[in-house]
Amino acid sequence: SSYEYMTDDQVESTVKKSHEAFLKWKMKSFEERGEIIKSIGKELQNYKTELAELMTDEMGKLLKQSHQEIDLCSGICDYSAAQAAEVLKNEERELQDGGKGIITYAPMGVIYGIQPWNYPTYQVIRYSIVNLMAGNSVLLKHASNVTGTAKLLESIYKAAGLPEGLFSVLVINHDQSDELIKHKLIRGVTLTGSPVAGEAIGAKAGKALKKSVLELGSNDAYIVLEDADIEHAVKTCVMGRIYNNGETCIAAKRFIVVDAVYDEFKEGFVEAMKALKLGDPTDESTKLGPMARKDLRETLHEQVEKSVENGAKILCGGSIPKGDGYFYPATVLESVSKGQPAYDDELFGPVAALIKAKDENDAINIANDSRFGLGGGIFSKDIQRATTLAEKHFDTGMVYINKFGLAEPNMPFGGVKDSGFGREHGGFGMKEFVNTKSIMIAKDK
Repeated sequence: SSYEYMTDDQVESTVKKSHEAFLKWKMKSFEERGEIIKSIGKELQNYKTELAELMTDEMGKLLKQSHQEIDLCSGICDYSAAQAAEVLKNEERELQDGGKGIITYAPMGVIYGIQPWNYPTYQVIRYSIVNLMAGNSVLLKHASNVTGTAKLLESIYKAAGLPEGLFSVLVINHDQSDELIKHKLIRGVTLTGSPVAGEAIGAKAGKALKKSVLELGSNDAYIVLEDADIEHAVKTCVMGRIYNNGETCIAAKRFIVVDAVYDEFKEGFVEAMKALKLGDPTDESTKLGPMARKDLRETLHEQVEKSVENGAKILCGGSIPKGDGYFYPATVLESVSKGQPAYDDELFGPVAALIKAKDENDAINIANDSRFGLGGGIFSKDIQRATTLAEKHFDTGMVYINKFGLAEPNMPFGGVKDSGFGREHGGFGMKEFVNTKSIMIAKDK
């Protein structure tokens, strides 16, 4: 499908309408907003078949995973509707002079979201639903290759009874987007994307003195300790690397295995990665679909080749298959070290970096030796010890123990370092774009 960019006049009128809609919406109670948000969750289910097929068609994820994505989104709608009144309720404090202080979380206005193609529905739901519950209105600039999904979501929100103007899709270019960030009616900017995009948008938002939330890439480390259940670790790590065709910011990417169990893990991991069936994402038996675009596959392959030039070894995969579709095989690299893209950068596709560590300390040091800090994992039967490692030593926003995960509606999601700042989910996302307002009342005479 092809779409026309909006004119500057159309963009201006959309922003104005969005602001006008906000002025009415902010007066609604949490109950009234919640009814509509729950209704969006239901409409997502009503449109599930059409929406899932469209996502798979536009960016190539397995159809089964498109269905899972929509279920997660309905869950986010229900959670947000149920929690907002509690998360954003007024607080009272006594003032020094005996007067009364009230803290209130007031919605700010129009929030502008720039979102990527890898989870075409979830990325949109994640920021829009919490902001709508908080009383803001929302604009979306989606990745161009999933414009169809963006448009369908707009009609789903409408079908659910969301008032006109509160959620609007902008089909605009980069220059128009940059101008929008400066617009006086835009009060916050949220981006999910690459660190390069994050630097650019963060700088522009900062220059315009706008609050921003940046959810950027990562090179997440999953540590396998000596007392891990190796069979479980292998199975989980394979899933963690290839879920969504490996195109996930919070995917498991570096596998740091202590010396004592390295060979055992490596054997099982390579065997399992080799066995994955590559093919049509709409076919039930397919385990790995195509990459979303030609340029993405080319970039990934260059990163693999450059890693090999700098000392990495290919244990399986690593070559572009012949034939149609932007397929890339499940690939495992060994002897991965500093100076290789597989160690330093984010590989956004089904390529795993296997790294041997001397012991637990060495493993944690390697895991933290990254400019990224989104998620990570630990495999160990000693849950207490793994939890302490996660709490005291893992320098990331999220840590998974004996599991791989994407997002939980009731737990904060976000990272540190080059993975960005700000949190979504778990009630934290609702407080990112609100005005924490102090009201101070004199003591009665």
